[in-house]
Amino acid sequence: MTSRYSRDINKCVRCGRCKTLCPTYAAAPSEMTGARGRLRLLQGLFEGKYLPTRQLNQHINSCILCGACNRSCPLGIDLMEALYHGKAVLKRSDRRGALLRSLTKMSVAWPDMAYKAARMGQRSVFPALVRMGIIPALPELPESPLRMTEQVFKTQMKKKGRVAVFTGCSINYIFPHLGESLIHVLNRLFYEVILPKGETCCGSPFRGLGMEDEAVRQAKKNYEVFSRLKVDAILSLCPTCTMTLKYEYPKMIGKGLDKAMDISTFFIDKLDHTDMIQKKAIFHDPCHLSFGLGVSTEPREIIKRAGVELVGPAQSGCCGFGGLFCMSNKELSVEMLRERKATIETSAADTVITSCPGCIMQLSRTVTDRPVIHLIELIEDAFYFRGEEQGLLF
Repeated sequence: MTSRYSRDINKCVRCGRCKTLCPTYAAAPSEMTGARGRLRLLQGLFEGKYLPTRQLNQHINSCILCGACNRSCPLGIDLMEALYHGKAVLKRSDRRGALLRSLTKMSVAWPDMAYKAARMGQRSVFPALVRMGIIPALPELPESPLRMTEQVFKTQMKKKGRVAVFTGCSINYIFPHLGESLIHVLNRLFYEVILPKGETCCGSPFRGLGMEDEAVRQAKKNYEVFSRLKVDAILSLCPTCTMTLKYEYPKMIGKGLDKAMDISTFFIDKLDHTDMIQKKAIFHDPCHLSFGLGVSTEPREIIKRAGVELVGPAQSGCCGFGGLFCMSNKELSVEMLRERKATIETSAADTVITSCPGCIMQLSRTVTDRPVIHLIELIEDAFYFRGEEQGLLF
């Protein structure tokens, strides 16, 4: 297995193109914090030239796994898969990450119990952990998750089709109102919506921690649940989940969920122009949306159709969230967030729009002078007038 990754890495001609988009290299310029440097370290590890030291762990785990290097490599080297394999090889020597791996494993094994414990501690334990810098600030957890058991939401008119929703952990437990917005919009478009029983974590957090066996188990469970559904699409409000279902499962278990897609790709030909919201907004590109799924024009087109003027740069930088990265690499994460905040503050935007719940959590830590919303909220407000009853988000 390791020899296969080593052969792939040996194709590298050290051109350095992978560093041009690497957000950790931009935040802390050093060969070892860039994609090319990490590739050289992995090559040495796989060939037995380097031992799995604490310093090597730090360099490899400083990658935020955004996928920019994969997208930019002219030779098509799969740097992400090499990094995942490197993390799996280094896992036993990474003592600093042992607690985080244990907590992740327990949370995924008993998600409802973990959710209830988090609810109990969000006003007492969590604030202390945030002050100590152990965890990032989290929004207040809702009274109940989105997905309770298998749920089917029927349309009142003759249905046009059927869509499955992969809620993902963050939407299910932290932002269930976003899932409700997606269901509402799909029903208004005459799609029946199903939240199937048996969904589990997509597995991405496990891969990021080098826990490949656990990630494969999650992939097999989700594939079994979603592959048997007769649906037109599998939608998720988290681009990391979508990317994992569609493009990483084939690498993990030999088969993926081809019907998985981002909401902007699904909605782009289903929404007409409207002047409902005449405001200015800046769009923040989630890394796994732009680099992982190759989606960037569709959300911007939908925003323009809503009557919103886009301001700011054509392509945004990484916010520094990266799932568990913001906990294991706090200084790098804060530096990337600082740069992103500066871009937003100097823009004329009334609102920040993104398509990732993780980016919403990260950006909301420092962007407090204007709303940070998910694209689905704009779609619901602008095209289906929820704002008439509840007040527009803008």
